[in-house]
Amino acid sequence: MYGEGIVLLWILSLIPWKVPTAFTYFSTRMILAALTGLLLTILLGPRFIKKLYELKIGQSIRSLQEVPLLAELHGKKKDTPTMGGVLILFAMVVSLFLWMDLTNVFTWILLLTTVVLGYVGARDDYLKLKYKNSKGLPARFKMLYQLGFSFLIAFFLLFPALSQFVESKQPIAKEQVIVKGQIKTTSYSMNQYMSRLYIPFLKDPAFIFDGVSKIVALLFIMLVITGASNAVNLTDGLDGLASGCLVMVSGVLALFAFLSNHIDFARYLHILYIEGAGEIGVYLMALSGASLGFLWYNGYPAQVFMGDTGSLALGGILGVSAVLLRRELILAIAGMIFVAEALSVIIQVLSYRYRNKKRVFLCSPLHHHFEYKGWPETKVVIRFWIVGLLFAIIAVATLKFQ
Repeated sequence: MYGEGIVLLWILSLIPWKVPTAFTYFSTRMILAALTGLLLTILLGPRFIKKLYELKIGQSIRSLQEVPLLAELHGKKKDTPTMGGVLILFAMVVSLFLWMDLTNVFTWILLLTTVVLGYVGARDDYLKLKYKNSKGLPARFKMLYQLGFSFLIAFFLLFPALSQFVESKQPIAKEQVIVKGQIKTTSYSMNQYMSRLYIPFLKDPAFIFDGVSKIVALLFIMLVITGASNAVNLTDGLDGLASGCLVMVSGVLALFAFLSNHIDFARYLHILYIEGAGEIGVYLMALSGASLGFLWYNGYPAQVFMGDTGSLALGGILGVSAVLLRRELILAIAGMIFVAEALSVIIQVLSYRYRNKKRVFLCSPLHHHFEYKGWPETKVVIRFWIVGLLFAIIAVATLKFQ
């Protein structure tokens, strides 16, 4: 029975009044999780920001010698407190314990992602604040932590040798096709359906990894989780840019989670039915609501920044959610702004290294390139939001064009 592992419903059941059945519905819990995340961040924001100011947790700015124009443009942000991601993650975790099924394996995977990547980001922020001119956790160590965590997630999802020891509910997936007026259903275990790669606009899986080829699937999952985590981190450079994009992208993935959890919708839309996928949708809506509430204080001129504490964890949550839903390429479409930001850095580094120190962009990540071209910060953010919304709509439209 859905809802049996929800803490709040268990508490309410102790009261002699009847708990409305609607509270067990995924749609209801998704809405309530979004509202919980939104209200907690807005209500706790002022006190939280005041505390950060008292602790003098100010944002570090790239040096004048490294990027003179950028240092001049962003110099006024130097004392703005960072590590605001703690507030977002706190609101999300509260939503998780209130509205998610604690007996579902998806719940614990998402909680683990939040804690592990949140810690890595917090460690990075802490080192930047503690030691003057420090760039935080060395890039190789940060990448090592991300790759190590994503490897454990991928191994757990793909190989039963590890997942069989977990007592939480193991989800099953179903593919349904209509043959001569009859519905034909094929069921898959978690390890089986995680080995299938789905591409937008195609009904059937593009690839089915088996045997040795599962190593390719493992590497792909690691790439998605680590890449998403770093892409959001790179995007978090202007007031409200990352948080606004996170609202849209998490909303798109939450819609896919909701539809994947409903067997009739899944059959109609020719997508994979995943039992319990609604729990992913609940957490993604908590992310969307918390990010929207954070935007209240993070919009220009920002009163607080999320820092690596927020960006690394939130990006990782998007990556893990896309993997669990088998919608990695939907994440790439809906999160095209994140993809473009990450690619701009990769292209810039490769060009500088292998083209005799020539640069493709005036400055990377991409949003700084447009600042160098003379665009005001607010114009860059709003236009990136518009492009992000366009790609979010395209991602949703793929449901009807397959």
